Amino acid sequence: MRDEILINVSSQEVRAALLRSEVLQEVLIERSSRRGVVSNIYKGRVSRVLPGMQAAFVELGLERTAFLHASDITPNLSDEVSDRQGPVNIRELIKNGEEVLVQVLKDPLGTKGARLTTFITIPSRYLVMMPQGEGVRVSARIDDDEERERLRQIVESLGDNDTTRGYIVRTAAEGVNTEKLRADMLFLQKLWETIEESIAQSQPGELIYEDLPLALRLLRDLLSSEMERVRVDSELTFNEMKDFADRFVPHISPTIEYYADERPIFDLYSVEGEIERALEREVPLKSGGYLIIDQTEAMTTIDVNTGAYVGHRNLEETSLRTNLEAAMAVARQLRLRNLGGIIIIDFIDMFEDEHREQVFQKLSGELSGDHVKTQIMNVSPLGLVEMTRKRNRESLEHILCQTCPSCAGRGFVKSPETVCHEIFREILRQHAQSDFQELLVLAGPEVVERLLDEECASMDELGKLTNTPIRLQSESFHSPDQFDVVLM
Repeated sequence: MRDEILINVSSQEVRAALLRSEVLQEVLIERSSRRGVVSNIYKGRVSRVLPGMQAAFVELGLERTAFLHASDITPNLSDEVSDRQGPVNIRELIKNGEEVLVQVLKDPLGTKGARLTTFITIPSRYLVMMPQGEGVRVSARIDDDEERERLRQIVESLGDNDTTRGYIVRTAAEGVNTEKLRADMLFLQKLWETIEESIAQSQPGELIYEDLPLALRLLRDLLSSEMERVRVDSELTFNEMKDFADRFVPHISPTIEYYADERPIFDLYSVEGEIERALEREVPLKSGGYLIIDQTEAMTTIDVNTGAYVGHRNLEETSLRTNLEAAMAVARQLRLRNLGGIIIIDFIDMFEDEHREQVFQKLSGELSGDHVKTQIMNVSPLGLVEMTRKRNRESLEHILCQTCPSCAGRGFVKSPETVCHEIFREILRQHAQSDFQELLVLAGPEVVERLLDEECASMDELGKLTNTPIRLQSESFHSPDQFDVVLM
């Protein structure tokens, strides 16, 4: 498989498209007006401790206070408290008004503030430093036991003089020699020394350390041996990426190319069209089936339908083939749309256990290539697949779209018939409460059209009942379910 990254840069935003065999897999967007804060380190001040939630709110100087749960606080307890059985109360971990060094785990999402932790981690290309941690851990994605042990021994030997800190060996370190790991460790140690100096000089609410911009994070985190090339349409960003690669990851420097063609870079492989389709509710499958994807605040639901696909043999085979195709599409859509949190997938009912297991294994296999952590449960008694996908930034829909002003996010509006009935009730209410010479009804074009047509008899009856002329006025700026009844 051929992997490629396209990077589009403007003064307002940076967009990156990750492709596999020329098929869009993921879109990353970073806007200058609201750049994400994940991995940033702040000196915060605790504004409120909530024992009932085992959590605290922390002021960081952001728009909303951030959320710190007791499970994300580094224990720093006396022997008396640490020897005690059972959970520790958050009041023994943190206090109102206390200064605390925190790192952002999740960007603010919707009405929720950022999620924080005091377990600080500093990533580089091959290693992650844990300043308050101990020991060496190796990424679970490195399957070879011998390679895992080799990497552990190398990092342990390099860290002999740094026993106060722990390290995680990243997946990218597989096959890497000792010198590269040593260089990575020295870089992290120098960076942490700089951060410690900033901590001593800063005030609560100040940013201590900011993560790399999107283009450089891609080089650090996502580039692998399978990546064939990275194309960027900004000469300035290209030079920054080349300098970063030459310094930290020289072996990938030749893959970075400056794209100077007049044709927009996202028009290659129809990336713009794919982004538009990723915002739609319905996802067609090649067989004729389709997915329906609905995002809510609580969870994301995905419904699988056979659609126009009728199969060739029997219903069970039709269901199996559609579900197998849907499993591949679901895995891609989760990554492309960056859907996270709780996800419920309603596959088409299958009666044979072997077929349900095939679909489950297909979905698990497709999700194994996702760099975001996922957890998938087996098919439930109701025939649903429940899973979670770690959410640390907003979905593509939430980045590119806003709540519909007409339906307020419900996904539907009242029908013209319903609005007409509400107008009738409002006229009767006003007739019972006030005296007036004339009534003026302002509503959307579709509602006015219905009042003049299907509801004409009802309007005449209301006019006789109130003994008042009722005048209608079409307002194109009214939403479909908005109306006004004006007394004249």
